[in-house]
Amino acid sequence: MPVVEAVVTVPVPPELAFAVSQTVAPVRYRWDPFVREQHFLDGATRPGKGVRTFTRSRHGLAMVSEYVSYAPPTNVGMRMVRGPWFFAMFGGGWRFAPGPEPGTTVATWRYNFRCRPVLLRPVADRVGQWLLGRDIRRRIAGYAAGCTDPEVLAAARRALTPDA
Repeated sequence: MPVVEAVVTVPVPPELAFAVSQTVAPVRYRWDPFVREQHFLDGATRPGKGVRTFTRSRHGLAMVSEYVSYAPPTNVGMRMVRGPWFFAMFGGGWRFAPGPEPGTTVATWRYNFRCRPVLLRPVADRVGQWLLGRDIRRRIAGYAAGCTDPEVLAAARRALTPDA
């Protein structure tokens, strides 16, 4: 199964780095170049295991995904429930670990996928690795910029203390 991965070190601690990754519209659109539209489904208002989201990418493709893990501040995972016809399977995970310097975080984002139809899979998987590899690198670069954006950081801090 093909896998694409991107890693970046950001200048914020893991709790805040995780919170930035989970910001929602409209703040998310400041840093995430991949997402054009995103919202929770089924009446959910916060991320969590079992929560489903709708996402429309900058390519115009839509996907419904479900959180399969949600463990702040270390990791989050999702799987495609419904999406573009050419994905037989798509999943992703984001991990956050203390960085090499105090107050920094190493963020590792990974997608795994399988294309269809089966007959075209050898070629489609290579195209998918190239395209998704490019997108994940752009996305993590946007995330790193978000980790220095005062508006994004303020929203992430508010999410850390929702009752404040």
